Amino acid sequence: MDKVVASAEEAVADIVSGSRLSVGGFGLCGIPSMLIDAVLASGASDLEAVSNNCGVDEWGLGRLLMARRLRRMVSSYVGENKEFARQFLSGELEVELTPQGTLAERMRAGGSGIAGFFTVTGAGTQVAEGGLPWKYDDSGNVIVASPPKQTQVFENHDGPKEFVLEEAITTDFGLVRAWQGDRHGNLVYRDSARNFNPLAAMCARVTIAEVEHLVEPGEIDPNNVHTPGVFVQRVVELTPEQAADKRIEKRTVRARMETAQ
Repeated sequence: MDKVVASAEEAVADIVSGSRLSVGGFGLCGIPSMLIDAVLASGASDLEAVSNNCGVDEWGLGRLLMARRLRRMVSSYVGENKEFARQFLSGELEVELTPQGTLAERMRAGGSGIAGFFTVTGAGTQVAEGGLPWKYDDSGNVIVASPPKQTQVFENHDGPKEFVLEEAITTDFGLVRAWQGDRHGNLVYRDSARNFNPLAAMCARVTIAEVEHLVEPGEIDPNNVHTPGVFVQRVVELTPEQAADKRIEKRTVRARMETAQ
């Protein structure tokens, strides 16, 4: 039951080229930065990543992107990553942009054994009708586009509405970051760092968690567990320095106001 491994490098050793990864985080908040760096050092390439976004140019998943290790991204927005936008528009990267709530539910469904679900989000748009660009060639022509999705009308509280069938997401490996974790793999996230981490952990066949504070089994109140250990196969304890290395995606601060005399 002790799922702790000695290092991030050991934890990701069986992530091979062509693997599909689900990665927690939102922007740079709650990202498994040490595990991402270990994947980068491993040399694995041609990876597909499912994550809300792709970090920034020099941090998070952006590091894999800069090294040309990502073949495909499934995410909800490009964010502040200029290299992400450049690779997508130049035909170097395939990108499946997905509405944020739909992405979250697709990952949750994958972890719950649900094959798909109907949602009103995207009905009457290219999300349902197909034709959203997924991949361009180097001349800017669309060479891969989203397929049409099944739709169905359901009676809603305010009358009939069209819903879109979305398929669940499952991955080979999940990379997440937790504030606290025990040796059995039970995880607790802190504040907004919870974001997509529970979902990324759920939908993966093998989930690897980097934790800032490792505790013994029984020290976490079961009522406070966000991700049960059944979803987690490996735990990596971060050093205090690694745990403290948290980047800010975009600083927005005002000049100090002068004190009234």
